[in-house]
Amino acid sequence: MSPDDNPAGAANAAATADPPLFYARHVFMCTNVRPDGHPRGCCKAKDSERLRNYMKARAKELGLKDVRINTAGCLERCELGPSMVIYPEGVWYSPKTTADIDEILKTHLVEGGRVPHLMMRPGDDPPKKGKD
Repeated sequence: MSPDDNPAGAANAAATADPPLFYARHVFMCTNVRPDGHPRGCCKAKDSERLRNYMKARAKELGLKDVRINTAGCLERCELGPSMVIYPEGVWYSPKTTADIDEILKTHLVEGGRVPHLMMRPGDDPPKKGKD
């Protein structure tokens, strides 16, 4: 017997299914602040707030109504930042310039592709400090 044959089963399946997404894509940009000189650094010191504001304005100019650009607290990739993650795909980026933001907007959010040279991947190591 399938859920289609059982109205109660079909109703239960519908009730437990994930609801529709509020946004097709949800972008979180870390703007966390750590004290000056913190060994891990922080994304805000790497200009993440300005980049997030730029991305939000550009997304609006592009008419991306199904995309939400949000500020996030620490995303735990401080050394590789500024850190950004786009859901529902879970793709992480480290944009450093407004040109990087434009490329992510066009390639990922408009066209549905990826920007490999800006992506962060599990296992990426932070830049070494001091002597090797």
